[in-house]
Amino acid sequence: MAASNLGYQFKTANVAVKIIVINALVFIGFELFAWIFQLPTSALKQWFWLPANPVDLLMQPWSLITYAFLHAGFWHIFMNMLILYWFSQMVLNLFTPKRFLTIYFLGAIAGAVFFLFAYNLFPVFRGASGIASLQGASAAVMAIMIFMATYTPNAEVRVFFFNVKLWQIGVFLVLLDLIRIPNNENAGGFISHLGGALFGYVYATQLAKGNDIGLWWERMLEGFFTMFKKREKTSRMKTVYRNQRKSHTSSPSSTAKKENLSKSEHQRKIDDILDKISKSGYDSLTKHEKDFLFKAGKDT
Repeated sequence: MAASNLGYQFKTANVAVKIIVINALVFIGFELFAWIFQLPTSALKQWFWLPANPVDLLMQPWSLITYAFLHAGFWHIFMNMLILYWFSQMVLNLFTPKRFLTIYFLGAIAGAVFFLFAYNLFPVFRGASGIASLQGASAAVMAIMIFMATYTPNAEVRVFFFNVKLWQIGVFLVLLDLIRIPNNENAGGFISHLGGALFGYVYATQLAKGNDIGLWWERMLEGFFTMFKKREKTSRMKTVYRNQRKSHTSSPSSTAKKENLSKSEHQRKIDDILDKISKSGYDSLTKHEKDFLFKAGKDT
């Protein structure tokens, strides 16, 4: 019962909370696995964090995304997720969940690109590209923050006992990263922050001009979710059909009227019935809807 309730809460939570939960689960999972098998977490993370060496990157291209779901310690993930939660609510109040995901993931990729360029082009990092790696959601979080600081610069948030404008927070964070880059062991991480910040700034300024530079990513996400949703609905329809077949006592051909529907209308009616089942259960269907679903499942 508790697991079912948690699953429902996760399903109904907004997209930012889901990202935070996934980050937390990944962090806990790696820590537990390392503890159980007495392995260093670095041995487990090496296939998922972002290597600075381009040759290593070719062997694990997925790390351009997966690195943003890894964290070096509790305070690393805690601060990232706390800031993400605060600023994500501002984004979701103005934009769709898909746009939030676009800023988040493209910000992470921009941070990865900055990191890779810095370690392979700047003389100061010569010789370090073979051992350096990147992990953490900081670049993605920075993209979210700077996007909002650019899109609504004069919006204010409460910091301790006084109000601060978002543009002031953005400038402070960028300057702080620039100051910390020299002579710092986490220089690569701060450089990736700047990559996320630059993407957030460019995205917001272009969006204000009516140019959505993240539209291609949104369309790709939409295509992925549509494909996943269709598979889920097909699976649900087949499950309902199998359950109905066990209890169906009369022949559907003798009770259901043949309907002359177009392919799109036919699919739309199936989707409506499945949605009704997910909300109210199979028993809420009328006899006509049950017969229609039975025949559709038989033809699938």
